[in-house]
Parts: sequence; C-alpha cells; structure tokens
Amino acid sequence: MNLLNFNGDYGITTVVVLCWLSLYFIIVVWIFLYRYFRLNSVIQNEKRNIEILLKGKNILVRNSIFSLNLNGVDRKKSESLLQYSLNKAIKEATAGLTFLGIVASTAPFIGLFGTVVEILEAFSKLGMESRATLDVIAPVISKALIATAAGILTAIPAYSFNLLLKRKVFELNTYLQLQIHLLTSSKDKE
Repeated sequence: MNLLNFNGDYGITTVVVLCWLSLYFIIVVWIFLYRYFRLNSVIQNEKRNIEILLKGKNILVRNSIFSLNLNGVDRKKSESLLQYSLNKAIKEATAGLTFLGIVASTAPFIGLFGTVVEILEAFSKLGMESRATLDVIAPVISKALIATAAGILTAIPAYSFNLLLKRKVFELNTYLQLQIHLLTSSKDKE
C-alpha cells in the first residue's frame, strides 16, 4: 500500500486523524517560516547596532529594539527600560514555540490513536469472518499504521523547527544583552 494511494478505504477516525495532522503540519511549517525569517531580520539589525556601538557611537539605529531616547533619563531608569525592552523582545521572539512543542509531543500520540482505533475496527470486522489469515490481516494493519506514520512525520519537523527557533532566540538574546552592556557601560564613562 502506498501513502499516496488514498482510496477512501479508511475509517472515519483515520480520516479525522490525518486531517488533524495535516492541519498541524501546515501550521508548523507556517510558524517556522514566519518566525525564522522574522528572527533573521531582527538579528541582522541588532548585529548592525552592536557594530555601531562598538565603534564608540552611543546611538542606536532607528529600528532597533532599544530605539528609545536615553538622553535625560537617569541611569537606573534607563537600565530598567532596557531590561523591559529585552524581556518584551524575547517574549515576542518566542511566540509560536509553545505550539511547536505541543505538536512535537502530541502528534505521534494522535497518530497512534488513529492506528489503534483502526486496528480495533479491523479486528472486530475480521472476527466476524472465519478466515482471518495473514493475507487478510496484513493489509488491514498496514493501512492502520498510516496514521502513526503521519503522526511521526508531523512531529519530527515540529521538534526540529522548535529547536532551530530556540537557537535563533538565544542568538537574539545574546546580541541584546551585549547591547545593554555596551549602552550601560558607556553611560558609566559619561
């Protein structure tokens, strides 16, 4: 049996499970692409800001996460504003990661649920017949395992994308922490 040979011979539970997992997969890919390209853009911008700060200029590019006017604000307030901006940026950068984690952990179980229900239905039908040989049972079990395969196929990218995006968020956090350090240390010198 071929995964692409969807001939409508599946039970309603398997169809629902496959639709559910397909929706999960589409959302996972969309979240990854959107977050990945967005984070790359923000990281590149913050890298430029660090280069500007390292050159000794105490200014930030206009579209920086920390683009706030720190002149005339006392040092303690500016540090707390920078920390607030950092926390807000990390919160926004991690949006969607929880969903990826949920999909990565639940998709195999959803697929397994579809498989178990399909096998139970198949065995109940086969129990009514007197000729339950391997030739009859093997195709039924093979068809039922498609839901488990779909669950695993959905979970692997979700888990991988979750880890890749976490790494990007860590990279962003590092650049932002460095900027805070550079901004506050340059204020100490003034």
